[in-house]
Amino acid sequence: MHKKYGYRLPKERSWFENLLEKLENLIQTYYMPPINYFLDKRKQKVNVRIDRWDTWSMDHTLAHIILPMLKQLKETKKGDPFTDDEDVPPELRSTNAKPKKNEWDTDEFHHDRWDWILDEMIYAFDCKANKDDVYMRFDIYDRDGMEKEQKRISNGFRLFGKYYENLWD
Repeated sequence: MHKKYGYRLPKERSWFENLLEKLENLIQTYYMPPINYFLDKRKQKVNVRIDRWDTWSMDHTLAHIILPMLKQLKETKKGDPFTDDEDVPPELRSTNAKPKKNEWDTDEFHHDRWDWILDEMIYAFDCKANKDDVYMRFDIYDRDGMEKEQKRISNGFRLFGKYYENLWD
């Protein structure tokens, strides 16, 4: 029961509780295969049309697709993957969190780290999709500001590549 539902039963169980557990396992044995078969047969319908001009500035074209997907993922996500401390600011690192009760628990900043990483990805793709050029956003020539801005954008794209396989809901 602990494996299935995350809680422990009392050490002594009645014959009725034992019977119910066996019955549940038997029922799952028979109803899960048809459900899984049905779900495995469903195909996602994808229609993609690529025009010749879409690859002229493919990074810009893809940003218009990726940006709304990242925003939706952040709003609807149901879980967060593990992330590396070096990818987030020092205040969000696991080394700054309170000690965990159990080794399998997540620390207090686990969800905040993933939110921060998603925000950096969103910022980078927003800049690519909605702003013509990082250097055109400054009224006066500010080399340090432009370099800092470009570093943040590049880091957002780096994080997108690093955590690409973690972009699930």
